[in-house]
This record gives sequence, structure tokens and C-alpha cells, in this order.
Amino acid sequence: MRLRSGVFASSCLLVEALGVALFFRGFFPVPVRSVPRREARGDSPAEPAPPGPGMVSNWTKIPPPLFKKVVIVLIDALRDDFVFGSKGKQFMPYTTQVVEKGTSYSFIAEAKPPTVTMPRIKALMTGSIPGFIDVIVNLNSPALLDDNLIWQAKTAGKRIIFYGDDTWVKLFPKHFVEYDGTTSFFVSDFTEVDDNVTRHLDRVLKREDWDLLILHYLGLDHIGHVTGPNSPLVGPKLHEMDNILKKIHISLLSKEEASLPNLLVVCGDHGMSETGSHGGSSEGEVYTPLLFISSAFEKRSGPLTQPEIVQQTDLASTLAVGLGLPISRNSVGNLILPVVGGKTMREQLRFVHLNGFQLSRLLQENTPAYEKDPGYEHFKVAEKSHGNWIKLYLEGNNSEILLNLGKKVLKQYLEALKTLSSSLSKQVAQYDMYSMMVLLLLLLSVPKALSSRAEFEVPLSPPLFSLLFYLMCLMLCAVHVIVCTSTESLCYFCSMSWLTAVGVMMLISALMCGILSAIAKIFENSRLPLKNPVVSSSSWSEVDVLILAGTIGHVLSLGASSFIEEEHQTWYFLITTLCLVLCQELCRNNLLLKDCDPQHSTTVKQNFDSTGEASECKNIDIPAAGNQKMGKATSSAEFVKGSDKWISLASPWIILTCCRLLRSLNQTGVQWAHRPDFGHWLTSSEHKSELSFLAAVSLLMIFFLVQRRCSLVSKIAMALGLLGVYSYRAAIGNIIFPWKHDSKDISKGITEARFVYVFVLGIVFTGTKDLLKSQVISADSSVKSTGLWEVYSGLVLLAALLFRPHNLPVLVFCLLIQTMMTKYIWRPLKFDAAQITIMHYWFGQAFFYFQGNSNGIATVDVSAGFVGLEGYVEIAAIFLTAFATYAGPLLWAIHLLCYLSSEGNSAAVGHGCFCYALMRSIPVAIYIVLVTGLRYHLFIWSVFSPKLLYEGVHVFITAAICLFFTAMDQNHSHRVQD
Repeated sequence: MRLRSGVFASSCLLVEALGVALFFRGFFPVPVRSVPRREARGDSPAEPAPPGPGMVSNWTKIPPPLFKKVVIVLIDALRDDFVFGSKGKQFMPYTTQVVEKGTSYSFIAEAKPPTVTMPRIKALMTGSIPGFIDVIVNLNSPALLDDNLIWQAKTAGKRIIFYGDDTWVKLFPKHFVEYDGTTSFFVSDFTEVDDNVTRHLDRVLKREDWDLLILHYLGLDHIGHVTGPNSPLVGPKLHEMDNILKKIHISLLSKEEASLPNLLVVCGDHGMSETGSHGGSSEGEVYTPLLFISSAFEKRSGPLTQPEIVQQTDLASTLAVGLGLPISRNSVGNLILPVVGGKTMREQLRFVHLNGFQLSRLLQENTPAYEKDPGYEHFKVAEKSHGNWIKLYLEGNNSEILLNLGKKVLKQYLEALKTLSSSLSKQVAQYDMYSMMVLLLLLLSVPKALSSRAEFEVPLSPPLFSLLFYLMCLMLCAVHVIVCTSTESLCYFCSMSWLTAVGVMMLISALMCGILSAIAKIFENSRLPLKNPVVSSSSWSEVDVLILAGTIGHVLSLGASSFIEEEHQTWYFLITTLCLVLCQELCRNNLLLKDCDPQHSTTVKQNFDSTGEASECKNIDIPAAGNQKMGKATSSAEFVKGSDKWISLASPWIILTCCRLLRSLNQTGVQWAHRPDFGHWLTSSEHKSELSFLAAVSLLMIFFLVQRRCSLVSKIAMALGLLGVYSYRAAIGNIIFPWKHDSKDISKGITEARFVYVFVLGIVFTGTKDLLKSQVISADSSVKSTGLWEVYSGLVLLAALLFRPHNLPVLVFCLLIQTMMTKYIWRPLKFDAAQITIMHYWFGQAFFYFQGNSNGIATVDVSAGFVGLEGYVEIAAIFLTAFATYAGPLLWAIHLLCYLSSEGNSAAVGHGCFCYALMRSIPVAIYIVLVTGLRYHLFIWSVFSPKLLYEGVHVFITAAICLFFTAMDQNHSHRVQD
């Protein structure tokens, strides 16, 4: 059976998308170490038994609480320098005074990536390190079933009140006696989201019917997402938080009793990067302030020192001790000793022993050779020394020896806690290797299965009835039985029914046999003599060599963490080199070959024409390389003349200039992301007029570059839509109208954004109507080209709406480069479909980074997902965020389809789809192999895993693009005649 290359590529990409999804299931597993909550509350351990007969400790129960009421104020995206830096002194004077001279302890809490809200709440309340897949489920948080502080408090009869981010309500349903949740994803809201929390404060602080109050403020995080950490809105928001902390602190002090003091905890779930986002591992994102404020602590004296760095997971253990609760079974955190430093030595030793016992038990449950672990050995040594101390204590020894021994034991415990926590943190990721390796076979086979022909012959019958098929089935089934009967924890495939598992094994066996048969057929055909000597004598051009070398070089660079962090540099280098090679090709065709032998040109042209006629009669496509060379030889005699010639020669240099300007617009990556760029200069409040002018000029340029191939109705819709884009950005305060010199009347811009959406849908609907007409009613290529261009125009208008104003020049240069390359490079040089596809792919990747994106999650512009929405709509938010993030590759891919459809080559669209799928599948397949081998690398979670998520999403988007290519490929209905 023969399939068109586009159909075959789309099918392979769908299989690969399934493979990536299942690989994620193995690489980012749901935590399997969790102890069910019903088993989590066991008997607490007693103090270590003193040596000697007849001596027993009388302390066997959980220590009583240290604080009566605890208030946790979590300020989303609160960076450490917002409290301990210059901004804290300027905008948070009361908090600064308490930190420097009050009864408080200050720390810097380090959060592990991914630095997004839901995983960080889990870390704060469970003391465990959530899996990286929590980045994905962050948008729809399921109930937390692990043992956690909130559940322990509720089980102990504590009355808990919560106000703020509704993620808490989803994670802890039916745990709060009173709550009021606000959505965390509507990032355009800076004030109401915090006012909805603060409005409850006066009433609840006067009441006595609660033990734990949790407040989660979101306004600062929203300001960071929209305007960045250096926005003038940050200062007033910090001052607002300072007044709230002052009110809570004074209220807690006024209601304290002599028996038990109250405690105020101030913390952040994560910080924010220099662009205002979060999710990565930069210092601004992982370091947050952690303040413990209580009258139980000694008043600070002397100069303020740099706060000690602790782990964010340490809070769960510390609060459990403070509230008199068992420490969560899955916690890897350490007790923050200064918080209990005012207690007696026996109490302090009891607290650290409880923490060490919990960590050692967790180690036993997850490490077979736990007795050889250094942390466990240190804990046993400290426990033995603790027993000796208790013996002296029970004997009534109050000498200096008892105090010194107690300090020594305390130091031993702290070293053991640190080592145990480190050992457990390294084991937090448990890989489902069976699921990963089964799908790796599919992923590795996809690039090998793709050929360079317009058709691909898929041998179906022979493999299904071959001995190899049955042998592979038996082998895979045997491996499945061995794996699933010998492992203690079941993997994903082992959880399937046996019938389903056998079906999967048969499918994999059939695919592998089909691939091997296809590869064997390719090698068999390659030994046959070529029928076309003209084609066989063709050689590779400089463009072909660059494309091959660039593709291989980029794939190899994925094995180095530094190249992944700075991948934008790779793409910038490739497109720069490509422009130089194109310049050489243009100079050769314009200047060096213009005086070539006319007889030679005529002969080559006749050969080309005769070959073209033969292929047209038999409806067989000419191989790409030969078509390219003959086309170039012919074009040398008919090349553009006059002014177009010089514009063509200058076009690579103009494109290089545009790319250099775009590089200055957004600093991205890791090493130089902190450096100021033109985008930061434009977005500062002092340059709003310049930004407004640039936005207006950019929107005008977008209209002139897009409207040339649109219908009259679409031109009018495009003009009104772009006017609506400017109005939307002015309404939310990013830019200003010329007749308004201030932006006091700031709104959410919902009406203006929906006004633009109407025109986007109208333009896309008009294009879709033309496409359906060309596909169903009449096969008119002009109608099809017009329809594709109008769909493309609608997507450009949507991108203009979602892009931030300073990024509109990215869209302008994207359209300008596409226009210049179409008119002055691709058509004159007559590149084939494969070369043009790869050039589109390269520029699409480069424009992904020109937008300011990187391989870190922090650069995802979440605010784009809420343009024109009054509340959080999950599907719409995901679609808009994904479109805004991948707008560069998407627009270049759709432009590729427009170009290939307009060229009149019947096989070009299918060939382009095939090459585009190949360019996407090869890096993903190889990168997955590399990630599997590097799964214990130091930077696996901070560098390799975010890149893997980007690649996975890109595969799904590419699969959708290839399906669209296949639908537009009219040539799939033509039969190939032998």
C-alpha cells in the first residue's frame, strides 16, 4: 500500500505524540512513595531508651503545642529582596523594623523547581518535593491525598480558616471551617483579588473560634506577570502588604495569654524572575523570605546579618512541632531550630529526635540498603548519645557536663537530619523505566521510517504473517511478564489488563516489523541503477550542506545543559549563516552566471522541460535534488533584472539587520537574561509615549504587509481589528492615546479584546469558507490560496492582540522577512519544497526566541491566556497561552503552507509536510534518549525537564499542523501510475 508522504508523516507524528505522552507518564510519574493518610497517624516514638537496666523515659507522647494561634500570610511571588533589600526598607517599614529590632527570626527559604504555585503549596504543607509533572496539573489542582499539615491539624481538632488562592480549596477540600477562595489565574486583576482576602480580616481577628488562619495574597504575582518586578505598581502593593502584616501582628499581640504565645509566619511560595514570571531556577525565582514573628522569641539586638538559607520544605516540620502535631510522613524537611531555641535542652532534643525518627523511617520505606546510608548511621549514633544524656538527666545531674553533652547531641542530630534530608531529596524522582523504554522503541523508529520520496510504500501483509512478528510478540510478552511479576511497585503498563497488554505488544511488534521491512525495501531499491542520468549527476549545494550540518549540530547540542539554556544562540547562529549562504547564492546567480554560455543554458533548459513533461504525463514527481539543480540552471538565464536585482542582492543583509534588531529587543536564556534590553527600556513607565508610538507604527506595518492578498471584507476587518488591538492595550494601561497624557482610567479591556476576537473569527471564517469551497465544490488553486492567506491573516491579528506592545515589532519583522524571502530569494532561486520547509522551520524556531521565550518555564507569558476573559476559562486560557508562546513557529508553518500551495506544484504540500514532521521528530526522539540517559544529572529538573515539556507540547502542535497540511494536500486523491 502506498501513502502520500504527508499522510504518512502525519500518522507518524500522531504515534509519536502518543509516545511522548506515555514517556511523560514514565519520566514524570505521580509520586508513589506517599503513605495513605489513614495510615499516616501512628503512635509517636518515645525518647531514646537510656542505657542500663530498669531505666525508662517518661516522655512517650507528642509534645504539646508551642503556640496558641498561628497565622500564615503567604504573599505569592514575594522575592527575598522585596523584604530584605532596598524595596523592603522603602515600602515595608513595619516589617523591616520587626526583622531588624523585633522578636522575630528571619530566613531565606529556597524553593526547588518547578517554581509554580501548586507544587510549592504542596512542599510547604507536606514537606515533600513534588514531581515536575505538577507544572502541568497546576492549572487543575486535584485534592492532595498525601499526609500533610492541614490534614493533621484537622484530625487533631484544630479549627482552620482560609482566604485567598482557591488552589488551597482544591488541594484541601472540607478541611476549612470557613474559606473564601479567589481564582489565581486571572492575572489582570491586581486589587480585587487581594481586597477579597483583606475584607475578612477585621472580623476574623476579633474572633476566638479558630486556631490556624491562612491568607494567600495574589496581587503581587499578578503585577509581576503583567508588568515585571521593577514596575511602579510593585511598591504600593508591598506597602499594602506591610499594613496588613502590621494589623495582624498588633492584633495577635493584644490577644496573647500568659500561657501560650501566638505566631505569625510570613512567606512566599516562589519569587519572580527579572521578567516577572516564574517556574524556573534563577535566584529571583527560588529565594523567598521566611519570617517567624512571635513574642516567644528574644528581641533582636546588634547589627542585622544576612539571613540563613533554609529549605522551603523545612516549614512543614517546624509548624508541626509548633502546633503539637505529628510531622508528615513524607516530609524531607528539617526542623528550623531557632524557632524552638527558647525551650529547654530536653525539649529541643525531643523535637529533633522526632524529626530524625520520621526521616529515618521514610528512608527505610524507600531504600533497601538504608542501614548503610550515612544519614541513618549518624542518626543512630545521635540517638545513642541522646540515651546517655537522658540517663544523666533522669539521675538529676545538672552540672556543666549535662549541658555540654546536650549541645553535642543536638549537633549530632542536626548533622544527621541534614544528611537524611539530602539522601531523601535525591531519591524523590522514581522513574517508570518500563513505560519509558517501551515507547522509546516507537520514538526511535519514527525518524528512520520517514523517507525522502513523495510516496511511501508501507508493507502491511508480509510482516503480519512473518516469523519475525510472532517471535517479537513472544519476546515482548515474556519481558512484560518478567517485569510485572518481579517489581514491587507496579508501573503503568503493569497496571493494564493482560488482554490490553498483549494487544499493545502485538501493535508494537507489527510496527517494528513494518519498519524493518520498509528499511529493507529502501536498501534493496538503492542498489538498482538509476534511470535518470541527469538527476544522478547532481551534487549537493552549499544550502544543502548547511541544512544537514545545522540539523545535526543542533541535535547534538541538546546533550549539553549550557546549550539548552542558551539554545537561542544556536538558532541565531544558524539563521545568520543561512542568510550569508543565501547571499552567496544570489551573488552567484546575479553576478557570476549572467555571462555563462547561452548554448549550455539552452541545453539544460531543454533537459529540464523534457523531464518535466515526462513526469507530468506519468504523474510522477521529480526527485527534489535534481529539480533544484535544473531549476537553478534555468533561472540563471531568466533571473530578475533592473531594480529587483539589487533588492534581491540586498535582501539577505536586510534580513540580517532585522534579526540583529530583534536580538536586542528581548534578552533570553540564562546567562544574559538579567542584562537590560530594549524591551525593558520600552516597558518602563518613563517611556510609555515611545512605546505607544512604536506600537502604532507596528500595527500600521502589520496591516500593509498582510492586506495585499486579502479580500476587501477581510482588509476592512483587519484594519478595525488592529485598531481594536491598540485600544485594548491603551485600556489596560500599557500604552496611551495621543490625546490622553495619563492612564488613570485603567480597565481590564474585556470589551476591546472581544471586539478584536470578533474580527479574528470573521477573517478565519472567511478563509475557511474559501478552503471548503476549493476542496469540495471546485479545485480552484487561486481560491485555495486566498483562503489560506486569510486564515493566516486571522492568526496574525490574534498574535497582535496577545503579544505585549513591545513585542509587536517581532510580528512586523516576521511578516517583512517572509515577504522579502518569498519575492526576492525563494522564487528567483527556485528552491525545492524540502529546502524551503527547513528554512521556514529554522526561522520559526528563531522567532520563538525572538519573542523572549526560552527553555525555562518562567518565560511563558501567562497573562496572554486571559485576554478578553472575565474569569478563568480553562480551555480558552490554555489555547491562548499556547498560541502566544508558539506564535513564531505557528505563523512560519502556516506561511509555509500558503507558499507551497501558491507555487502550483502538486506534490509540494505533501513533501513540505513530510519534511516538517521529520525536522520535529528527529530532535524529540534523540532528546528523549539523551534525557533518559541523563535522568540523574544534576540539572535534570532545572534544565532538561523544562525543555522536555516544551518539546512535548511542540510535538502536539506540529501534529496538528501536519494534519492541516494533509487536509490541504489535494494531490492525495491522485493515483500513482507505475
